[in-house]
Amino acid sequence: MKAKLILLFLTLCIGSRLHAQTGFPFDNEIRAFKHQDSLKFPPKNGILFIGSSSIRKWTDLEQRFANKPIIRRGVGGCELWQLVDYYTPYILFPYQPRKIFIYAGENDIAAGKTGKFVFDEFQKLWKMINKKLPDATIYFMSVKPSPSRAKFINEVEIANKLIKNYLNNKPNSTYIDLGTVLDTPGNTTVDNSLFEPDLLHLNSKGYDKWQKVLEPYVK
Repeated sequence: MKAKLILLFLTLCIGSRLHAQTGFPFDNEIRAFKHQDSLKFPPKNGILFIGSSSIRKWTDLEQRFANKPIIRRGVGGCELWQLVDYYTPYILFPYQPRKIFIYAGENDIAAGKTGKFVFDEFQKLWKMINKKLPDATIYFMSVKPSPSRAKFINEVEIANKLIKNYLNNKPNSTYIDLGTVLDTPGNTTVDNSLFEPDLLHLNSKGYDKWQKVLEPYVK
């Protein structure tokens, strides 16, 4: 009888765990990351890059910082609120990173949410990280002004300004401006040549610009 109860308990636990990893946005990508982790789990105190497709599609990120313990966990077209509500128990907290670079919020705004909403969700995320990993340094990578989403630029600027001001008074926290480096000479408009044909995702030249800005923080 006791053995049967133990077996039932284990079955319920496993079922609950599997349910926790299904049924939310991009759950297939999260499961793929957890499978990757099961084969080779990243060492603690690494440098985590987390966020949406601008991180996912930066496929040579690890090579660009070859001597650093980079952990890249970009999730499809995810929104910032999804990091808060779903992903942190799976692809953030388990790694116990010493540095966390966050790129998210652009997809929230493109989906019709406001810059203030993005700021509110980032506050939640910052508080979660600060409570769980108080020694980690948090870097917010500013929401970029993608040419294909030019109509949302006002909300992008609101989100960036609010988050920048918020982090000014927060320990172990830095706002990184990654937007102005994508401008044409004279800062009159965004340089389309730094983007893929979809004018949404950066190409290699665009990532070159980001790398130069990020190097001092990574190294």
